[in-house]
Amino acid sequence: MKIRRLLALLLLLPLTLAVGGGSATAQPAGTLVVGLVAEPVNLDPAQVTDFNSNRVGRRIVETLVTMPDESTQLVPGLAESWTISPDGLQYTFKLRKGVKFHDGTPFNAAAVKFSIERQILVDHPANKLGKYPFANYFFGNVKAVEVMDDSTVRFVLKEPRATMLAVLAQPAASAVSPTAAMKNGVDFALAPVGTGAFRYGSWTRGQSVVLEKFPDYWKGAVKFDRVVYRPIVEDQARLTELLTGTVDLIVGVPPDFVAQLEGSPKANLLRQVGAHVWYLGINNTKKPLDDKRVRQALNYAVNKDAIVKDVLKGTGVVSKGPVLPGTWGADGNLAPYPYDPAKAKKLLAEAGYPNGFSTTMWVPESGSGMQSPVAMAVVMQSNLRAVGVNVTLQTMEWGAYIAKLRTKEQDLFALSWAAGSEDPDMVMYPLFHSSQWTPNGPNRAMYKNEKFDALLTEARHVTDQAKRAALYREAQKILYDDAPWVFVDHEILIAATSKRVQGFKLHPNFDLRVETISLR
Repeated sequence: MKIRRLLALLLLLPLTLAVGGGSATAQPAGTLVVGLVAEPVNLDPAQVTDFNSNRVGRRIVETLVTMPDESTQLVPGLAESWTISPDGLQYTFKLRKGVKFHDGTPFNAAAVKFSIERQILVDHPANKLGKYPFANYFFGNVKAVEVMDDSTVRFVLKEPRATMLAVLAQPAASAVSPTAAMKNGVDFALAPVGTGAFRYGSWTRGQSVVLEKFPDYWKGAVKFDRVVYRPIVEDQARLTELLTGTVDLIVGVPPDFVAQLEGSPKANLLRQVGAHVWYLGINNTKKPLDDKRVRQALNYAVNKDAIVKDVLKGTGVVSKGPVLPGTWGADGNLAPYPYDPAKAKKLLAEAGYPNGFSTTMWVPESGSGMQSPVAMAVVMQSNLRAVGVNVTLQTMEWGAYIAKLRTKEQDLFALSWAAGSEDPDMVMYPLFHSSQWTPNGPNRAMYKNEKFDALLTEARHVTDQAKRAALYREAQKILYDDAPWVFVDHEILIAATSKRVQGFKLHPNFDLRVETISLR
């Protein structure tokens, strides 16, 4: 049934694109409708790990430090200014005065303290009201959050961390209403209360989440009344709804339809390369994958250019490592592993596998930031078979896939990571530092290199960006040689809007900032 439905949509789309098709249903005045790839899990950004939840939840809450539109530069948010002590152990923030939470309670230093401590203190009264997956990585270095006065808060660190400001721009650092959190308990995650441009309206499971504009927003009220988020899982269905006028904004545009959309009178197309990396993870602790010659061979065997060209239709940039090319910490002298099957076979023979070996590859059927995982995996399976590596694909639903990865039983596995920042620490440390091997830790490749660890730790303690960049470049050379992943691509996010949407800008961290939109 599903295949027939998709074929019907595929047959319909060229006609829709050509003539502007369908009988569009006009949206209510002042309502923006957004088509999401999947339904949110919950709306408290301190508790979620997927794009869809954050894209909704971040409209409700805000952080002390933020990023301007179309940039990953760090600028004041709920904090109007800050100072850093000479030893790098104290960050003192002056907060904006007069800011209110959606429940009418004041935003102040006590609220900031509550928002962080609920995640890191096991004896905090709000700690057991949720699960906070980023508490250790983002805030494990926080010794104390001190209220100096109502509009001044100080973070005291256990040791210097050069990325602290970047951390405080992440979703987990959002300020929430202590009053609402304690009143609503575990249900707070479904209807959080923050200071953002929108406040929670309603949630009809499987159908829509509605946010209403906050008229007393400290930056001034937005230009429309509400935003409705609808989960539309199938790519083709999401695109059809955009072109027939029932949806105003979508992401996850199928690569096959990008060229056609560019000429459509019904839509505007937006592209953005972000701090995102898609990779084939390798379990560095399992034989024969524990031999770096084997891992290098896998990199030479996979035709990344063909994946980007033929599967992704140009909606990706070939990767040479985890750090986004062109950013301040990237090593511009490294080149992607070339497609070289002969070199791959030679390395396999040197490692003692002249006839190759058999292994398994875990692949999600879809998922936040996963592009076209099954189609990409099929290409990699064919490439690897050509050099003697026989791969059995095991596909899974996204939730089951993430749970399965926690077992640490994987051989090869397809996954992606969105850093949310250009700072190399935000991608290199969680994905490769050996301290992140914990059961739920993001170092799922179980990679460990003591010199690499030392470089990343040193870079956290250095405040000079040029010196940090030099350390990260050295670390990238180690990763490139160790080849703990098959480095595949960095996604070019594609979004499309209806012509009634004005002023939308796609952010490099893949956030969907609808606050700037006006509707005509």
